[in-house]
Amino acid sequence: MRIWLDMDGTIADLYGVENWLQLLEARDPRPYIEARPIVRMASLAKILNNRQKIGYKICIVSALAKNAPHEYDLQVMEAKKKWLKKHLASVKFDEIKFVPYEFIKNNVNTGNDILIDDEARHLEKWTGITINAKNIIDGLKALN
Repeated sequence: MRIWLDMDGTIADLYGVENWLQLLEARDPRPYIEARPIVRMASLAKILNNRQKIGYKICIVSALAKNAPHEYDLQVMEAKKKWLKKHLASVKFDEIKFVPYEFIKNNVNTGNDILIDDEARHLEKWTGITINAKNIIDGLKALN
């Protein structure tokens, strides 16, 4: 079973970066680099590593910028990878998927996977278990 984590708005506070939307529209990847963690990363890393030890695969499914050219997508992917290495260095992700903005995240679901996300549209369309980003730590702790 896989646990899929969203990034923006779930573990990375992209929307808390000053002028984030204007920067993204200007094709500046800084918001993806400068985003602060939303949850305590040491706690998140510990529980993700513990879940991995009992058999869960830990994965990232994160959207790229809306209507962006390929060159900017590459910059965003690199920024997100660096963010993960900086804030969750101890977590060895089994899969990392950067997907187009309009992508239906349930397409990565094998049927009984878990999605942790902040957007209702992704949680509603997911056919497996969902955890709202607001309850990320407690939701992960409840998994056995």
